[in-house]
Amino acid sequence: MILTQQIMDYIKEHNDEMLELLVTIAKIPAPSNHEEKRAAFCMDWLEKQGAKGVYIDEALNVIYPVCCTAQNPLVVFMAHTDVVFPDTEELPVVIEDGKIKAPGVGDDTANLVMLLMAAKYITQKRLTPKDCGMLIVANSCEEGLGNLKGSRQIVQDFGPRILEFYSFDGGNGMVVNRSVGSKRYKVEVLTEGGHSYSKFGNRNAIAYLASMIDTLYTMKVPDIGVTTYNVGVISGGTSVNTIAQQAEMLYEFRSDYREALEIMDKHFVSVIECYKTKGITVNVTLLGERPCMGEVDAEKQKAIIDKASAAIKKHFKLEPNIISGSTDCNIPLSVGIPSVCLGCCIGEGAHTREEWVEINSLQTGMNMAFDLMLGYFE
Repeated sequence: MILTQQIMDYIKEHNDEMLELLVTIAKIPAPSNHEEKRAAFCMDWLEKQGAKGVYIDEALNVIYPVCCTAQNPLVVFMAHTDVVFPDTEELPVVIEDGKIKAPGVGDDTANLVMLLMAAKYITQKRLTPKDCGMLIVANSCEEGLGNLKGSRQIVQDFGPRILEFYSFDGGNGMVVNRSVGSKRYKVEVLTEGGHSYSKFGNRNAIAYLASMIDTLYTMKVPDIGVTTYNVGVISGGTSVNTIAQQAEMLYEFRSDYREALEIMDKHFVSVIECYKTKGITVNVTLLGERPCMGEVDAEKQKAIIDKASAAIKKHFKLEPNIISGSTDCNIPLSVGIPSVCLGCCIGEGAHTREEWVEINSLQTGMNMAFDLMLGYFE
């Protein structure tokens, strides 16, 4: 289906509704693994628009199957419901200077709203996809230690039938076509500790952890793709006059090549094993693992990237920046499903409480979302 002037007029007429929906959802707290309130709202909203068969799966994905039979091939469009902030109370929303400001408003609430508004149009116009079904998904657990649980569930349940996979996520102008894999660990060091004066000389967990971090930072990253590592959180100890018995850190490494991830993992394991020989206790917990790209048909992947890039050029008049990234597309790409991630809004401040989106970009973003999604309909 071509994005006609009539459809663009519909989008314009529903612009105020879209903005109201964005403000409403942006206020709903949704930390990863606790998106129940947003999921319930999205399901209820879709049903009020006339959507049939909407359900919430065990991963807290809100799934709206459009013309999906038991066996027909599928195209997936999704946007994630979670934000990086742990708040369980209403999130603040401010509208000023032509911007909507809220924690998580661009990553990923605005994109979620674009998805929902397109779903409403598809429902109320009773559209039928060409040669496939469509899964419209408000998915869970994209951020941080959510570990892509929602995307994993979709691929687990529907993977062999999925022809193409789109994620609306982040700001406009970037197209993610290659997945950045990662591993995230919690490392805990335990020693005997003691009083800082009377037991001076006893082993200090903080000192050993600091030494371990220093050793990890001697690593020269593999010269394969782009590889990074980071210690993001450290904690431990009891008081200034206590030799620490316990200290821990959160450590991650990332790469857009599987071979580089394997090298980083071997280095990490070797460091841990070395420190275990020092007579201290070292406990390691794998907190998250995101896969790199698998074997994806190059021609099919290029086709979906070209489609996303053309949409950005057409609607936002921008030259797309084709990049690697860690997104919900990691999961389908890891099993060979052509996938792409792109954003439907312009804004800044992702993962900060000062995040904002430009109000004037949202109608354009809705045009782009409709254009991509309606392209699969008669």
